[in-house]
Amino acid sequence: MFDDTDLPPLLQNAPDSTEFRKLRKRIIRETRAAIDQYGMIEPGARWLVCLSGGKDSYTLLAALVELQWRGLLPVELLACNLDQGQPGFPATVLPEFLTRMQVPHRIEYQDTYSIVMDKVPAGRTYCALCSRLRRGNLYRIAREEGCSAVVLGHHRDDLLETFFMNLFHGGRVATMPPKLVNEEGDLFVYRPLAFVAEDDCDRFARAMNYPIIPCDLCGSQDGLQRMQVKALLNEWEKRTPGRRNKMFRALLNVRPSHMPDPELFDFLGLARGSAGHDDPH
Repeated sequence: MFDDTDLPPLLQNAPDSTEFRKLRKRIIRETRAAIDQYGMIEPGARWLVCLSGGKDSYTLLAALVELQWRGLLPVELLACNLDQGQPGFPATVLPEFLTRMQVPHRIEYQDTYSIVMDKVPAGRTYCALCSRLRRGNLYRIAREEGCSAVVLGHHRDDLLETFFMNLFHGGRVATMPPKLVNEEGDLFVYRPLAFVAEDDCDRFARAMNYPIIPCDLCGSQDGLQRMQVKALLNEWEKRTPGRRNKMFRALLNVRPSHMPDPELFDFLGLARGSAGHDDPH
């Protein structure tokens, strides 16, 4: 399937094993499927690819670089790391890595850490404010760099966990969309890893020996809702292997006429003699 001669530096030195080749091909196939299915490609566009230094964002960058190199992604890529001023953050790792890998990039320093620590009461989670500040800075950078899209590394399991968080805690049926337009209406937000499993991201980034940087801000807090949901899903997966994927497939197979939300389906206009919808139960 792949001709691996003259690979970009980011993709070189990959393990020479059948298992890894299958993993890599699966990630590329699923990333391309999401890009095509949700119409993410605007020929000649420039994408701001957000790189945190975690396994997911490395996998995202590698997949996009490979698709671009193979002529399947006709857009310009600019990797971007937002250094949020967290104590102990290894600020030199990413710029040195990206320079060595010959990846065009921008490193931006904004001390949002101090703002989060000042504004969030003790015992509360930092994620919401941290994400909002990060998103605002990334939108600004995208505009400054002439990018039409901000590209994030959220994967299949992030989407599934967000669905259950909204279900359990938010009182709504919703998750992260693979494609959206920001509130100002001038930027797309893409999640090309929407079909890729978290475990595949982890295996890929570690096998490629990318310098993974953990997030110590929210990761240090116990009892986060997302961690609770992740543990629940892990337990379900352990009991019934393949359940995560089946639940995710359900998100792609929503039937508005079988949901009780009157905004999704015209129940008032439904009359005898019109096309029926059998009750699945």
